[in-house]
Amino acid sequence: MSITGTLIVQMIVFLILVGFTMKYVWPPIAKALDDRAQKIAEGLAAADKAKSELSAANKRVEVELGQARNESAQRLADAERRAQAIVEEAKGRATEEGNKIVAAARAEAEQQAVKAREALREQVAALAVKGAEQILRKEVNPAVHADLLARLQTEL
Repeated sequence: MSITGTLIVQMIVFLILVGFTMKYVWPPIAKALDDRAQKIAEGLAAADKAKSELSAANKRVEVELGQARNESAQRLADAERRAQAIVEEAKGRATEEGNKIVAAARAEAEQQAVKAREALREQVAALAVKGAEQILRKEVNPAVHADLLARLQTEL
């Protein structure tokens, strides 16, 4: 065979090979490449979406943390105010109780002083009667002189 015939046969075989490849081999490869490109694009889109969701979640977490901090600071301030109010109330009660105790002690001291004065008056009256007895050298009858002794006690 001649070189021209060989060249023509090789061209025909090459064209058949190209046709066969284009019809049966190329479409599955192109489809696989397209599927792969689509999966990569979907993965990148999902990654971008997840990144934006993560950013939004981080912002929500920061907002909630700020609110929690504010709430805890407010609760702490409320607790401190309540404690201060309780302390003030306790001080008021203690002062009131102390005043009651002091008033009771004063009243009791005054009663004691009145009793002591009465006892002292009686003793002074008895001493005055004894002194008068000795001066007069006779006995003074308390029943007979009750009015006189009562006036003496009130004067003392």
